[in-house]
Amino acid sequence: MTTRFGIGLYAPAGFVASGAALERAVARLQAFGHLVVVDETCTSRWQRFSAPDDARLAAIGRMTSDPRVGLAMAARGGYGWSRLLDRLDYRAIAASRKRWMGHSDFTAFQMAALAHAGMTTFAGPMAASDFGAATPSAFTLDHCWGLLAGDRHDIECALDGPDFEGEGTLWGGNLAMIAHLTGTPHMPRVERGILFLEDIAEHPYRVERMLYQLHYAGILERQRAVLLGTFNGYELAENDNGYDAAAMVAHFRARLRIPLYTGLPFGHVPDKLTLPVGGHCALTVQSGRAQLAVSNYAP
Repeated sequence: MTTRFGIGLYAPAGFVASGAALERAVARLQAFGHLVVVDETCTSRWQRFSAPDDARLAAIGRMTSDPRVGLAMAARGGYGWSRLLDRLDYRAIAASRKRWMGHSDFTAFQMAALAHAGMTTFAGPMAASDFGAATPSAFTLDHCWGLLAGDRHDIECALDGPDFEGEGTLWGGNLAMIAHLTGTPHMPRVERGILFLEDIAEHPYRVERMLYQLHYAGILERQRAVLLGTFNGYELAENDNGYDAAAMVAHFRARLRIPLYTGLPFGHVPDKLTLPVGGHCALTVQSGRAQLAVSNYAP
């Protein structure tokens, strides 16, 4: 990996629980040859957030204006972006030509940035949980640097679903955040796109309920395909009586007129892809093997 970045670490939502994880992240990023700028919000805490709303908003401004920062990487997710969406200057953020990366709660910003400014952002690893892990995932690091080093990246993985060939805008992220923004000005209207979704600590019936929200809003039927990543962190109960994630997926496949796939390597797991939200994806699936040719910019 030869591409070097000026990387800004900031905490736009929840507080960083482990100072040791942050230190490991900084050390690893520096070992890769990157300049690392650590914002003050990475080491502060206020209620369940890294800092009050105004201070977190100021941190986003510092990432936007600091000439040393080419890639703004969220330190962690949690909750907090929703409070800031109506206070951001999206055109100024887009004009700075910085790259923004994260996942989980970060999806809220990604949707709003795409809706208001047509920005491409990156769904991918974060500082504390990924780069700061005791043993970081080589899969995650390889795909992250592979995508960020150029404008195009080819991905091969297993996907469960029908054979398919199509292309469109790649978008998505955390299902709860996308369902939460449905019907608001911060939700992009993407036609014939490739939508990917993941979540954590959401029982299959709640995942189904959020998918129905997108279905009833007409969002799913406007896509070429839907790719489901990892849905983990929940426990089935006795009264589920056979209703599990597989049953939920089978039910929803019967309702949709577009292909629904499972198995995308993305979510709250160590091994995750980095995906350009608002970029372009050419997807081919044949006999359970998928090829995704993704580019950072829409054609």
